[in-house]
Amino acid sequence: MMLRPLLLAGLSVAGLLLAATAARAGDDTIAVPVLRAKVSVNSDVVRIGDVVDNAGAFSQIAIYRAPDLGTTGALPVAQVINTLRAQGVIAVDAKDIKLVSVTRLARTVETSEIERAVAQALEHRGGLGDAANLSLTFDREVQDTRLDPSNTGAMTATAARYEPRNGRFDVTFQIANDNGAPTQLRFTGSAIETVDVAILTRSVERSEILKSADVVVERRPRAEVGSDAASREQSVGMQMRRSIRAGQPLRGADLAKPDLVQRDQAVTLIFQTAGLYLTTRGKALENGTEGDVVSVLNIQSKRTVTGTVTGRGQVTIQVAAPQPPSEVASAAPETPAPTALAADSHSPVTSKPE
Repeated sequence: MMLRPLLLAGLSVAGLLLAATAARAGDDTIAVPVLRAKVSVNSDVVRIGDVVDNAGAFSQIAIYRAPDLGTTGALPVAQVINTLRAQGVIAVDAKDIKLVSVTRLARTVETSEIERAVAQALEHRGGLGDAANLSLTFDREVQDTRLDPSNTGAMTATAARYEPRNGRFDVTFQIANDNGAPTQLRFTGSAIETVDVAILTRSVERSEILKSADVVVERRPRAEVGSDAASREQSVGMQMRRSIRAGQPLRGADLAKPDLVQRDQAVTLIFQTAGLYLTTRGKALENGTEGDVVSVLNIQSKRTVTGTVTGRGQVTIQVAAPQPPSEVASAAPETPAPTALAADSHSPVTSKPE
């Protein structure tokens, strides 16, 4: 960007020369004006003191219009020297410089900062949720905004309006300025709340089990999916309650735990109790997922039993442990010991002959 010379009315070069001479009176050493290769300016004009060191009383004379905020312009040295001479500055040491680079300093408010500030100003207004979940559409394309460096304040929302019926917003910000009145920034547009939701990559039928490749995550308007939006983690491995086309969002009501047992399926019947584990064959009489109680035909006994689905093709029946019989303490009658009959005292006694 080439800089344009600045025409100043009523400039008295002779008066400035006299002022410079008076300022140097009594000083035996006169500093030589030296050209600068790179210049940074804060204002909208470039002055002699910006491009030349030791410009003395000429420092505040404006000679060029500054580049746009945040941009850099180039000045050929020959043009700068001619401009300086026209203002009475002579004998400038240009060294080996070919171009003088002039940068206009600025404060840049980036697009992402603006969008974030608007979302925060609208957070929880009119039924909206967290700022991170808001999707904004501006009436005019938002671009990086360059301000004078004197605008040092933060972006502070001074007014924020949101209309839930049509999603329209109108937000005004104020940025404090060190040199005067604060800068005002206003943005209008539409805002909607979005959520992460599981989306089908293919059409699925009722009772299908979702695989990892069947589901991706996208952000969709909350109004489209409601409050029952299913996440990818909730969806993979689940069974569909109904048929859904590809590209449609999944809701919690669309999903169920997969059936581990299906009607007329051959299953393993497990009879389990403390210290006992028996298995036999059975035929499921109804569908069931993990934890469901289902009816099963015992193939061996031809009887219908009920049990809990505990795995794929597996139904467990908890058998109550038999109660141990009560110990009845019975006292057996005591049998009397045999008693020898005593000898009759009147019985005759036969004397042993000697």
